This record gives sequence, C-alpha cells and structure tokens, in this order.
Amino acid sequence: MSGETKEVFGSNYGQNDVIINGLIEKMTLFDDNLMSLVFGQNIETTELLLRVIMERDIKVIDVWGQDELKNPVIGGRCITLDVHAIDVDGRHIDIEVQINAEGSHVKRARYHSSMMDARMLEEGQEFKEIKDSYVIFIYDHDKFRKGLPFYHIQRRVDETGEAFGDGSHIIYVNGRYEGNDDIGRMMRDFHQCRPELIKSETLSKAVAYYKEKEGRGAMSEAVRKYAMEYAKEYAKEYGEEQRREGMKAGIKTGIETGIETGIQTGRRTEIFLSVQDGDYSVNRGAEKLGMSVDEFEKSMSEAGYRVPELV
Repeated sequence: MSGETKEVFGSNYGQNDVIINGLIEKMTLFDDNLMSLVFGQNIETTELLLRVIMERDIKVIDVWGQDELKNPVIGGRCITLDVHAIDVDGRHIDIEVQINAEGSHVKRARYHSSMMDARMLEEGQEFKEIKDSYVIFIYDHDKFRKGLPFYHIQRRVDETGEAFGDGSHIIYVNGRYEGNDDIGRMMRDFHQCRPELIKSETLSKAVAYYKEKEGRGAMSEAVRKYAMEYAKEYAKEYGEEQRREGMKAGIKTGIETGIETGIQTGRRTEIFLSVQDGDYSVNRGAEKLGMSVDEFEKSMSEAGYRVPELV
C-alpha cells in the first residue's frame, strides 16, 4: 500500500474499498491499468489482439505490461509502454490505449518508435539488422474522423509515392468503429465493463480473472496506486452520492476528501507524491503530466514537494 494513497483516502483507508471496487467494476480495456494486466501478462490475449489489428497470424514470444524505457540521455524523457511485445521474428510492438485527447499528439508515436528502435541494435551490429517496429494506438475515439477502422502510417518517397521501407510502422485504431468484422467486434469488447458481455471467450476469461477471480488482488492494488487519476472522472457520477451520505452522518469522510481532492488536483498530487516517494522517476512523472522535465520539477517544487535528484 503506497503512502500517497493512504494520504488521499485518509485514516479510514481500509473502509474505502467501496470506491476501489466501484472503479474496478466500471473499468474497460480502455483503462490502461486493466489493459496492461490483461495483455501484458498474457501471450494468448496479445496474439489475439495483434492478429485482429495486423490482419495476419502472429506469434508472440514475450510481452510486458507497463514497460518503462529509460532515455540514455541525462535529463531525457523516458516513456512507459502499456504493452510491449516481441514476436518470433524479433519485431518490437508497442500497444497503447488512449481515452482522451491528452497526450495524443502524432509526434508521440514518432517518439515511441524511436525509443524502441534505439534498443534493437547492439554495438557492432549493422543498421540493416534492425528489426521492424510497430507502434499501435487504440483510441477511444476516431483520431482522424474518417470512419475507418485503421489508419496505417508509413514513410513514403514524395516524388514517387513508393514506400520507403525502413520497417517503421504506426497504426491508429478507431475505438468507435462498430463494423460487423473482427476489429468491430474487438472494439465493442473493449468497451464492455462486464466480462460476461465480452464476446471473445479469450478476452472474457482474462478480464474476469482480474475483475472477479484470482487476479482481483493485483487489479485492486493497481487501482489503489492510481486511484486519484481515476477519481476525477469517477467523482462526477459517484462523488455527489458519497457527499450526501457523509453529510447525513455529520462527518467529512475519507472518501469525500479523496473525491474532492481528485476533482481539484488528484492526478498531479498522485504523481508528485509518487515521484517524491521514489515510486516514479522524475522523467516518468513528467511524462504522465505531459510536461518537460524542467517544467515538472518547477511545478513540483512550487507545490511544496521534494524533487529527487536525477540519476
């Protein structure tokens, strides 16, 4: 249990499982905590997802959830991949989910691609030995507003229109696509919060494992750690009910305090505390808030938090 979560939910932390359970029940595969567990811990589900998106058979040999790639440059920005997979041919694949427009700039895909590429060659290897890389963004909305299920981005020669063929691939998936095909069915499953409503048996079992079965503990801890991030959205529909109940009892409950804080400064507070306590690096904290490292350190210091030295 992290110190920042105790602070957010107050001294009655143990009594506030209701909000954690409520958050878990409402989660879909567009929530990166659930998504990273369902795919980042399971080769079978990752292969299923990639076969639908890449429209071909694919054999995954390794996969990680929430994989942090550190920038070798001192003070350089690090990134954390929601799901990082490697297939049998050595191709590196980054799968990201995105609920809103924050952090969705197209140059993010370029940066993610470059960070993966930089780790593929060892000293002495020739450039031609670098494997293909794929950066896949699954958006809850239609990024380019054309109604298509996919948008494939590749470099081309302007004068001839021919593919450049450098092996760098970027794919945007339209999370609002509802066609009667594999990707349409997959996106409908991504929007379901109840495992029994997920049509894919493989995905349904994986989601149920983390929501209802043995993996519930891991899911609960992930939600506790990031509770403030979710509390801002959740508070809109849940907070008023809790506030009324708290006032009836004549007390300001820990839940209400957490919700009010979440509305005002929840995500920033959570991240500042995580960095201060050493759970996040300064670089990762800056990434989470969409800031440069300098901006993040200044903001964190002005808010009264201790800024760890970069190592």
